[in-house]
This record gives sequence, C-alpha cells and structure tokens, in this order.
Amino acid sequence: MTTTVHKAGAIPIGHPDLVAEIISEIRASGPITFARFMERALYHPKFGYYTRATEPEERIGQSRIGPNRIGWDGDYYTSFDVHPILAQTLARQIRQVDGGLGSPDTFTVIEMGPGKGLLARDFLAACEKDSPTFFARLQYVLIERSPMMIAEQRRTLALWVAAGKVSWLNGIHELVDGSLTGVLLSNELVDAFPVHRVKIVQGEPKELYVADADGRFVEQTGPLSTPALARSLARLAAMDITLPEGYTAEINLEAMTWMKEVARVMRRGIVLTIDYGHTAQDLYGPDRARGTLLCYWKQLTSEDPYTRVGLQDMTAHVDFTALAAVGDEAGLRVTGFTNQMSFLMSLGVEQELDRLEPGTKEFQEIVQLLRPDGMGRTFKILIQHKGIAEPALDGLKFKPFFGSVLAPSASKVAKS
Repeated sequence: MTTTVHKAGAIPIGHPDLVAEIISEIRASGPITFARFMERALYHPKFGYYTRATEPEERIGQSRIGPNRIGWDGDYYTSFDVHPILAQTLARQIRQVDGGLGSPDTFTVIEMGPGKGLLARDFLAACEKDSPTFFARLQYVLIERSPMMIAEQRRTLALWVAAGKVSWLNGIHELVDGSLTGVLLSNELVDAFPVHRVKIVQGEPKELYVADADGRFVEQTGPLSTPALARSLARLAAMDITLPEGYTAEINLEAMTWMKEVARVMRRGIVLTIDYGHTAQDLYGPDRARGTLLCYWKQLTSEDPYTRVGLQDMTAHVDFTALAAVGDEAGLRVTGFTNQMSFLMSLGVEQELDRLEPGTKEFQEIVQLLRPDGMGRTFKILIQHKGIAEPALDGLKFKPFFGSVLAPSASKVAKS
C-alpha cells in the first residue's frame, strides 16, 4: 500500500470518543475503507454525526455543538427549510399519482431520511387542506434510525401523530416484498450514504483506505476491497467513461443496494428521489478529478474529512445514471429525470409568484429554490415507476435534458 499523511494536525479534531473508537478499530484489524470511516463518522450509534444526541451547550474541544444540525442555525439547510412550496407541489404531484393508481383504499407515502420532518409536515398540511378525501386514505411512514431525529420529527408532526396518520420504521428491511402501493420519496438521502473512494494510480484503480499513524488519520491506497467496485468501473467503461491518471472518484455501492431494496418493496407506484448529483458522464468528467466529497460545518464547506470527525456532515454527489440503471434492472422504469427548477415550474410555481409582491421575503424564498445558478439546477429529481403503465406526470412537462441521458440499458453491467 502507498501511504499519504494527511495535512491535519498531530491529533485529529473530532468527537474524542468516536476518534478513539475508529483508531482502536484500525489498530486491531488494519486500515479500513473510506466507506467504513464515513459510516462510523456519520452513523456510529452513540457518537455519529447524525445519531449523537447533544445538549444545548455541549462543548467538544474549542467547538460549541448545538442541538440543530439541519436548518438556518445548523451546518446546512435543505429546500424544505427555505419555503414549503416544494412540499406543496410534491403533494399536488403525488395526488396525481394516486389518481393513476385508481385511488386505492390506502395510499402510503414512505419518506426515507426525513430530517426534521419539514417535508412531511408541509406535505400533510397541504393534503389535509386541498384534498380531504385523499388525506383520509393517506398513511405517511418515516424511515429513520436516529433516535435524536425521531424525537425531533415527533415534535414537528405531533398533530398528525395524534391523528394516527404518521408512523416510523427503523429501516427499509422491515418492509415485506411488494408491500407498498403509493410513493417512496427521499430528499438529500443518497448523498449521505458512505462512499468508497477510488484513485487511478499508474493506470490501475486503487481504493483509498484510512490508516492510523500515531493517532493521526492517514490515507493509503490499496487493492479494491470488493469486486462490486470493479463492476462499477466496468459500467463506466461501457459508457466510454475512462478515468485518467490521478483521478479520484467516489463510488456509492450502498446507493445501488438501496435502490434494489426500494424496487423489492414497491408493488405499484413511483419512487421520487431528490438530491444533488449528475449523470455519470457529468459526474466523472474532467472538472471533477478530485471527486465531489464535501464536508459541512456551520454552513462552511471543506474537503477535509479528517477534521471535526463526527461533528461535521460528509456528502458526495449522486450518480443518477447508476440509480436508474440498477433500478431498471430491478423493475423500476425511469419515468423522468429533471431538476428542481423545471419540476416546480411544471407544477405552476409561477402562479404562486404572481400573487406575491416582488422583493418580499416569501417571494425571494421561492426564487431561491428556482435559481438556475443555485438550488434550481443543482438539485435533480429522478422519478421511477413500477407495476403501472408509464405515467404522464405534470412535474415532468418541462424537460431540461435531451433523450435518455440516464442510459438505463447500462444496467446490464451495473450488477453488484
């Protein structure tokens, strides 16, 4: 293995108990994949970024850690922190799906990675106000494994919890095959899955591992840890995507496993995935030779995953081509692929803007979701369907991409 000492200080900055556990694991069993390191940093049951409960005045080192990780006073914010219009348009779109399914006795919406519960809150409020008959048949299920986030979601959704409209699951594995009639949706879920990192060294793909050097985290290159990585690289090669010397890329194997699980539980309905990412051709282009891994802390970005370990978010851009290909192989057909701006415009966001005075706070909030140089084009929406004829959805009227940019035929080499 080739070792690169990281530029961080002599002692990695992070949650001391978490850092100690990761170092202990490395010393006991050897270097770990970056995917394992990221999984520990984000999802360790006691000390992970998403799972650790914090007191209002908790201090770790010189950093004060507040209870909010998501939102204007947190490390990052989502579209649903900006304005409820996206949740309201999603409600409109999903009611159209309900009609296409023949208005079943029970229509289930499953949201994975629901954050603070803002999407669920605004979605349920819109359905209750605009379509009482649909709301009467609606069940909303949140899949969340963080006790801290579940407590926050229960507070946010208390009204609908009391009405028996909302329930929780710990994981998608709890759902039986073909049990879902309705919609499975997610917002900024896939980008937070742990990723493997691969670097081209002397013409060969090597994996990045995390090792320990006297209490410091260091990176090592070594052989690919699983044949699934080689298959993913073969999928790229089949699309004439070749990574040049020195190129570093993230490969999200967990996203592919997740998509297979989504296909397994879906009987009739659609899958709606909102996230920032690209087609494979764009994601693995020459302008991303260092990869897309980013860390977020107090709404500042960093490319250093080895500081503030457990105290900062870590994400990587989503390969929507891989999601489409794996889904297609598992029976989820691509309904459409768009961006947030086009989706909102297709569902009539201009009418909402027309009733507002330009320059007002609410007007500017909605415009922020539409900005082509920001959230409007950064966030993509992949819609897939199963058990129904290809639906004509209002949210896909405006198509920002040409042809089948996701190349679902590539699924034959995406097996993993």
